[in-house]
Amino acid sequence: MFLRPKRLSRQKGRHALVDGISFALPVNSEETPALMAGFKIDLERARAIMPGNELHPFRFGNKGLLLVTVVDYRVTDIGKYIEYSIAIACTQGHKEAPPFLPMMFQKSFGLGQYVLDLPVSTEISVKGGKGIWGMPKHRASLDFLIGDSEVSSQYNLDDQMVTRIDLKRPTGTPLPLNIGAANYCAFRGMLMKSYIYFKGKMYFDIGQKAKATFTLGNHPRADILRTLNIEPDAVFTAFFPETQGVLDDHFESWFLSYDTPPANTPEGLESVIDLGHSEEWLPPPRSSPSHSSPTIHSSQLHSSPRSETTIP
Repeated sequence: MFLRPKRLSRQKGRHALVDGISFALPVNSEETPALMAGFKIDLERARAIMPGNELHPFRFGNKGLLLVTVVDYRVTDIGKYIEYSIAIACTQGHKEAPPFLPMMFQKSFGLGQYVLDLPVSTEISVKGGKGIWGMPKHRASLDFLIGDSEVSSQYNLDDQMVTRIDLKRPTGTPLPLNIGAANYCAFRGMLMKSYIYFKGKMYFDIGQKAKATFTLGNHPRADILRTLNIEPDAVFTAFFPETQGVLDDHFESWFLSYDTPPANTPEGLESVIDLGHSEEWLPPPRSSPSHSSPTIHSSQLHSSPRSETTIP
C-alpha cells in the first residue's frame, strides 16, 4: 500500500505556478464520483505492449488484467473534467513478479498500472497531466452517466466511438477506502511514475456478481485494445459516489531502454508546449441536456444509436 506522505499535508495553504497553471497545494479534487472495472486479458499480448524493459504485466494467474477507470472531477484547481483511463495492471523491476503476490507487497514489486490511453474533457487537463506528469492525456468527447441501477461512460473521437463502459451499480455495504496507487506512463522516451491518493466509500462486486460490459467502437484508437483478447466477464466492479483525491507533485522518471535502438521518435514536448488553459468541453458523445456538466441524468443512458463491437 502507498501511504500518503506527510509532506502533502504540510503543503496545505501553499501555492505553485507550473507551466502557467496555478495550483493550490496539495493538488487535490473534491466531490468526485468514479467507476472502475477489471477484465482479464491475454498475458503475452500485454507483455508485448509494455514499454522498455522494467515494466511487466501483473499476472492474474495465467492472464493479465485490464483496468478501466472513469473519474468525474467536479472540484479541482483546473475546473471540471472527466478522465477516462484505460490501463494494464503492472509491476516494475528487473524481472517479472509471481502471480497475485504483488497485491500483498505492493511497494516491493512496484505494483501499479501502465496507462495505455487517457482521454480527458479539457485542454488545460491535457497541458498539466501530460506536460508535468507525462500522462498520455488528449482531449476527447466524454460523458459520465449515473443511473439508479447502472453507471456508464462513453469515449468518442472524431464523432466515432472508441470505447464505452457500462457497469451495474454494486449494492450492499460500502467499504471505506483511504489508499494510494501508482501510475506508469511513457512520454518523451521516459517512463514516468506518479502517485495518487484517494479516499471514499466504495461499492464493489467481484466474481460472478460483478456485471460490466466494455465495448470497443470502430475508431482506430481502439485497435490496440483489440489485440489484447479482452474477456467479456468482469473480474470486479466498483463505484464511488464521491471521493477526495490528491495527486502527488513528486514523481519519478527513467529513460526507457531497449535491446536495440528505438526506430521511432517518441512523442515529446512539442505536443503540449502550445496548448492553452481552456476548460471548454467538446460536445458529448450521446445526446444530453448540457455538455458543460460532468454528470448527465440517467434518462440519457441509451439515448443514441451507435456502431460498435462488443468484446470479445
